[in-house]
Amino acid sequence: MEADARNEGARGPVDLRLRRGARQATTHPHSQNDTSHPQRIAIIGGGPGGLYAAVLLKRLDPTREITLWERNAPDETFGFGVVLSDETLGGIEHADPAVYTALQSSFTRWDDIDIVHRGTRQTSSGHGFAALGRKRLLEILHDRCRILGVDIRFRTEAPGPDQLSATHDLLVAADGVNSTTRQTYAHAFRPQVTEHRCRYIWLAADFPFDAFRFEIAETEHGVMQLHGYPFAADASTVIVEMREEVWRAAGFDEAAPQESVERCAKIFADALGGRPLRSNNSAWTTFRTVVNDRWSHGNVVLLGDAAHTAHFSIGSGTKLAVEDALALAACLEEQPDVPRALAAYEEERKPVVASTQRAARASLEWFENVRRHLDQPPRQFAFNLLTRSRRVTHDNLRLRDARFTESVEREFGCPSGTPPMFTPFRLRGLTLRNRVVVSPMDMYSAVDGVPGDFHLVHLGARALGGAGLVMTEMVCVSEEGRITPGCTGLYTGRQAEAWKRITDFVHAQAPGTAIGVQLGHSGRKGSTKLMWEGMDEPLPDGNWPLTAASPLPYKPGSQTPRELSRAQLTDIREQFAASAWRAARAGFDLLELHCAHGYLLSGFLSPLTNRRTDGYGGSLEKRLRFPLEVFDAVRAVWPEEKPLTVRISATDWAEGGTTAEDAVEIARAFAARGADAIDVSTGQVVAEERPEYGRSYQTPFADRIRHEAGVPVIAVGAISSWDDVNSLILAGRTDLCALARPHLYDPHWTLHAAAEQGYEGPGVAWPAPYRAGSRRPQTGRTDAPKPRLSLSTVTRLPRDSHGS
Repeated sequence: MEADARNEGARGPVDLRLRRGARQATTHPHSQNDTSHPQRIAIIGGGPGGLYAAVLLKRLDPTREITLWERNAPDETFGFGVVLSDETLGGIEHADPAVYTALQSSFTRWDDIDIVHRGTRQTSSGHGFAALGRKRLLEILHDRCRILGVDIRFRTEAPGPDQLSATHDLLVAADGVNSTTRQTYAHAFRPQVTEHRCRYIWLAADFPFDAFRFEIAETEHGVMQLHGYPFAADASTVIVEMREEVWRAAGFDEAAPQESVERCAKIFADALGGRPLRSNNSAWTTFRTVVNDRWSHGNVVLLGDAAHTAHFSIGSGTKLAVEDALALAACLEEQPDVPRALAAYEEERKPVVASTQRAARASLEWFENVRRHLDQPPRQFAFNLLTRSRRVTHDNLRLRDARFTESVEREFGCPSGTPPMFTPFRLRGLTLRNRVVVSPMDMYSAVDGVPGDFHLVHLGARALGGAGLVMTEMVCVSEEGRITPGCTGLYTGRQAEAWKRITDFVHAQAPGTAIGVQLGHSGRKGSTKLMWEGMDEPLPDGNWPLTAASPLPYKPGSQTPRELSRAQLTDIREQFAASAWRAARAGFDLLELHCAHGYLLSGFLSPLTNRRTDGYGGSLEKRLRFPLEVFDAVRAVWPEEKPLTVRISATDWAEGGTTAEDAVEIARAFAARGADAIDVSTGQVVAEERPEYGRSYQTPFADRIRHEAGVPVIAVGAISSWDDVNSLILAGRTDLCALARPHLYDPHWTLHAAAEQGYEGPGVAWPAPYRAGSRRPQTGRTDAPKPRLSLSTVTRLPRDSHGS
């Protein structure tokens, strides 16, 4: 249920008909020991996924004995409407045209999304939704099962999974989010169930919304939201959602069921036109995300919500279950035996589901924290909501609804024809001509801390490549503060002179590009091999002693650092100040203090690495003390008109470490001392971290700091496309985007982003010698000439009988 309906899967739909190959639906003699192609199949759960699996498996082999157990009556179900994507429908059409035809005749279709907030409605078109009633969907699948000869046992509890797996060739567990099968074999599936912060209730209204509707209500108790969409000519699904504390403050925890329904109708009376809401034994609940390490155990396989869940705000529960059924049936048909079929099914589906769950998590968290965005301008708020899952982006929203997207850009302040990434941004006395930053990347190529020709070419090329700001790698403030022997420094005059050679080149040859320096100290992560020789591995010889907040090695086998004394803290603070003074003399435009990734200053901030019992350890306030002292010393010598930023790790990705809430307080503390922006990274603080990787996965931390701490932010981490940059900037989730690996792949990434978008304004400038390459090179034609004249009508051939 979302604007992302056309962009849900990382892969296209499973085309069962095309995948079957030479093997057709034939009789397979069954024996108790034959595991090649299952004949006796048990299915627990009569939801769409279980029913559709039964349909497909029976169609592929009519001789199969398939029994499905469903505890409820045929007409008993939760919820009201179901939204399916074009990809899912395409898979159904190829696998079973009879089901597809019945669905097509039952669909309600629409294109618009309405976002209503503070009395203003924003409408975005071109999204293409199809929905039908859940009861109607089940009726279609029940009828198809009966026609094919599937034995459905309604109002019947299934026998135990142990019994069914012993007496059948295959047990398909489609028994939902509270799966008994998953619980029985928890040791094998290793489920992780996460309960989230909002309460919600499924209701219905007896009229059709004319669009997918999101409405925000700011009540005396807190923020509540409505998700609504039509599923029939006379009915709509309505979901009301709010955070747990709002739900309790509003008294819903004590309200009778009908009272809850009536109060929801009153709160959203404008959206409903004063009409009532109705329930279907509806109850308030919290959403739980289900993830399993494995989806199969022996001849038992999980399907749909038993295997995984995705938040309703992207509407993927039924979609994923149906696609699971398509993939499972195809793998059983393709593979020589059940074990390999189940392994292939899991290998195929897990990456797709993981991608969807990441998008669902982003959407879920956006709604959990919607109050963070309430003060955004109306169109930006709507754009932010539409792009919340990162599946819908600036570029594909422009394709769907150029008028809406252009209105958001105008409200943001984009001149006509200017993508958001090419708007300027001011930090203190420095105006960056665009929002792109070449992120700091350690090159480990210096000799005695001196940047050489490699650094001139590396940084010079990226400066010529059009970014608004090019950052150096972490430049060390002392010889002992290096990560590796190849790290650069600013602790000698010779190093400063070498850096000036580079800044002079950038200012002369890439006018309009700023160059910044990142200062840091390795702390306990120093005295290691070059990255490509063994990252974080100690040197075989020539090691230097390490110092840190506490005497804790980074990982087993690492050198144990000495805990810094008060006198040593003073020395290091002065080293930072001296390096900052040299950086100013070297001509840098911006300075960033590295307080992230487990290096020295980061080691003071994290409770996992700071175990001190003096005034520099314990509470967050005390852990901040030394990094703030260093910041003050640097700010005192750094030119007043030049910006000073701070990079932090907004989470340690480890239990007991820095949290997102801590990160906001850390950002506030630095901003109060004069930080002009916070560069928001995560992790690399402890070796046992467990990051949740994904596209632009660190951006939510930047978004939170920007809105709660009220300080400009730089987002970094798996931001790879100019479309991502435009989306993040326009949605107000960040002010600048730092990209690392894309600039290793393409030093002229920003110039090429401008060319690909047809942009030629002041936000980017091609160096004069490069202007002849400012348009994409021509390529050979890949399209064949179209017929000039057609005099006959082509008759479509009937479908292959095996694919119908």
